[in-house]
Amino acid sequence: MKYAIQVVITTDEGQTETRDIACVERADLTPTTLGLTLAEGKAILKALQAVVVEQQMTAYVDPQRPCAHGGHLQRRKGSHPAQVRTVFGTISVKSPGLHQCACQPHPTKTFSPLAALLPEPITPELLFLETKWAALVSYGITAQLLHDVLPIDDALAPCTIRAHVFTVAERLEQALGDEQWSFIDSCPAEWSRLPIPNGPLTVGIDGGYVRAQGKQGWFEVIAGKRLLAFTRGEESEVPVSSKCFAFVQTYDQKPKRRLFEVLQSQGHQLNQQITFLSDGGDTVRELPRYLNPHAEHLLDWFHLTMRLTVLQQTAKGVPDQTSDEEAAYPLRDPVLRELERLKWFLWHGNVYKALQVVQSVERDLDAAMAHDGHATVRKLLKAVEEFHTYIEHNGGFIPKYGERYRHGERISTGFVESTVNQVISKRFCKRQQMQWTPRGAHLLLQIRTRVLNGDWEATFREWYPGFRAAPQPMAA
Repeated sequence: MKYAIQVVITTDEGQTETRDIACVERADLTPTTLGLTLAEGKAILKALQAVVVEQQMTAYVDPQRPCAHGGHLQRRKGSHPAQVRTVFGTISVKSPGLHQCACQPHPTKTFSPLAALLPEPITPELLFLETKWAALVSYGITAQLLHDVLPIDDALAPCTIRAHVFTVAERLEQALGDEQWSFIDSCPAEWSRLPIPNGPLTVGIDGGYVRAQGKQGWFEVIAGKRLLAFTRGEESEVPVSSKCFAFVQTYDQKPKRRLFEVLQSQGHQLNQQITFLSDGGDTVRELPRYLNPHAEHLLDWFHLTMRLTVLQQTAKGVPDQTSDEEAAYPLRDPVLRELERLKWFLWHGNVYKALQVVQSVERDLDAAMAHDGHATVRKLLKAVEEFHTYIEHNGGFIPKYGERYRHGERISTGFVESTVNQVISKRFCKRQQMQWTPRGAHLLLQIRTRVLNGDWEATFREWYPGFRAAPQPMAA
């Protein structure tokens, strides 16, 4: 049995033309001969695409011949072959050249209508698929995936996809506004006239590390997530969503602007309450400053108690008492008790008492070092001194964690730990030996976060009108 597949072309004037594009033969029915194979489907789609593109090109070029001002026919200047990469194969077309009409001055003597229409030899839909999948899996797997399911030629290689990712990401970077040290650009009188904002925002910020190329070691990537408590008014029934963001700290020149745009995309107002949670590092601590006048900046309890746990575990290896035979005194148990008191004071936000306890532990360890210089004592003393500096630098960001916890408020960036794993680790680190440049990682992160946020299709819709009509929300 033979199945002939034809295309019937009907012009606006009513003329019809029929073209054969494929013929499929089938004999006995078996599981492998049921319907079309993937190879046959790809061949049919590529042939159909070639016919459609050819007709579209002809229908577009012919009306371009008359001059837009005088109506005179512009003389042809031959044609040159051009290729357009689509989701259904690379299509070769003839791109005619036309002489500019002399009725108006022009910067060039000739022009190509198709070159003006298609400045990029790739369709937006294929560019969308390449960048979307490259943000989720490796460049090599992306190329293999598209080869398996689409009639794409061998010219699509991992390096080609990477170049497209960089080009598109650079377009995103150029669209980002200028960096500012403060985004509070109005007075309190104007804030009071703003509408009632949505629920409080919680923004968690943390860092991860990516292997650098060559022998440069590792570089830091800052990642974060924004959570909205609830929405008001007509939007109250819309599911509350979260947004993630990421950037390479040593490469990005607009980190504060980037975070501000993430807040703005979810209806941020200057009279809205925002809580920023971070690990207390210098980079992430300064990032959210001067973004909102009602913002509070808190030290994450998870990172704080993680440091305390390390101190307590190290203290268990300290000797029971000092080695001085004449004036020996207990050491391990008092240090453990003091560290437990330190944790209690920090949980209740009493930084003054916490610093006193730290200084007391330092004095005890200093005295023990003067007697025997035990290696564990030396290690613990260094860690306690570092923790002392950490508390001093972040003392103003330590709240009453217990009180916040009892009122159901966030005290930890556990939700950001999962974000770091999702945004950074799964694509850049885990089970991969790939090495990155700061630029390459940063540009890919800008696309990956938009894909994970579900905003990548909307971005292409802004760039290319008519790209994939937005889905209509279903009625309740």
